[in-house]
Amino acid sequence: MPGMFDFAPPADADKAALYDDLLSAADALTAGESDAIANMANVSALIWQFLPDLNWAGFYRMAGDELVLGPFQGKTACIRIPLGKGVCGAAAASGETQLVEDVHAFPGHIACDAASASEIVVPVVAGGRIVAVLDLDSPIRARFDDADKAGLEALIGRIASRLN
Repeated sequence: MPGMFDFAPPADADKAALYDDLLSAADALTAGESDAIANMANVSALIWQFLPDLNWAGFYRMAGDELVLGPFQGKTACIRIPLGKGVCGAAAASGETQLVEDVHAFPGHIACDAASASEIVVPVVAGGRIVAVLDLDSPIRARFDDADKAGLEALIGRIASRLN
């Protein structure tokens, strides 16, 4: 069937290799596709497939002065998030990745899923402005580290223009 892709993370890959493979897969999958929503949907699915110990992976899109739920994998989620509110709103307002080891200690955390314990949110910058954020949640405290931050920022840096 044309258009089908089969990407599988290597079973024994270290984190750096895993992110290299994820970036390559996302790059290949989104290359030549101009629809941002389709690309967000496929990238969410890839992240869900490649990264262990997640309970949510997806995007919030900038719409005016708030974030609006975009494509994701996981349980139903909050639909609108004001800028500056919660981890996603902080990432969108500051333009900086938010790596939170314990979401319950984050001031103003918005608990869409009570099972979430840690979170990382990466701003998506295209055309000089924040167009979305990538949000990953885990039920494991301190699930995300600097290697995750570097890998996700590289991923978003490569494909940001395809998410706009």
